[in-house]
Amino acid sequence: MLHDELSTFLKSQGAALTGFADLHEIPPDLRDNFPCGVSIAVALNPEIVAGIADGPNQPYFEEYRRANQLLGILGDRAARFLEQKGYQASSFAATNAGIDPDTFSTRLPHKTVATRAGLGWIGKCALLVTPEYGSAIRLTTVLTDADLPAGKPVNASQCSDCTACVDVCPGHAVTGRDWQLGMPRESLYDFSACRETALDFEKKRKMVRDSICGMCIAACPWTIKYLKRAG
Repeated sequence: MLHDELSTFLKSQGAALTGFADLHEIPPDLRDNFPCGVSIAVALNPEIVAGIADGPNQPYFEEYRRANQLLGILGDRAARFLEQKGYQASSFAATNAGIDPDTFSTRLPHKTVATRAGLGWIGKCALLVTPEYGSAIRLTTVLTDADLPAGKPVNASQCSDCTACVDVCPGHAVTGRDWQLGMPRESLYDFSACRETALDFEKKRKMVRDSICGMCIAACPWTIKYLKRAG
């Protein structure tokens, strides 16, 4: 089956998770009229994630960049794989490309496609949380007209009363609200506060670039389960 072939291929190339999403409920202009999305996740190195409990460092920046580079390769290879099967496909960059410079948001977030594919839910810190890796992943998306069997969409948070990411956030950016389908990002966290804190880390720890933090990732209980399994 096409979906099995594609999943096996992507995992052989370094993907940790793959899923397929029915995007018909998303406005056509946001998905370039493609009916299906392929969600691809790369897991972050558990040892490096464990090392950012007190904030980002150079190894984390390098790992962040490695994951994004790999996702770019995986997205392009997935698109070519589908095109060789006779379908149309378009890959999206894992980061930067297509991001609004004022809001740092995109027309179709990778995590939205991932929830539609059944890979996980949106945590209180506005990141995708997966049962397998917590939020220690990076994502990319391939849009296609291939008829791929969609996963069961995840429409509700499984964070419950957990406040780990709320408590650890150095910028106090996380509101603590549970994600609900269709909720605006601003209801979950204050992007400006998050951005300012990441920039502050960048200034104080001159080795850190790209304005990243990651403390909420390391604190997530689902991430911690992944780190313990990997250890």
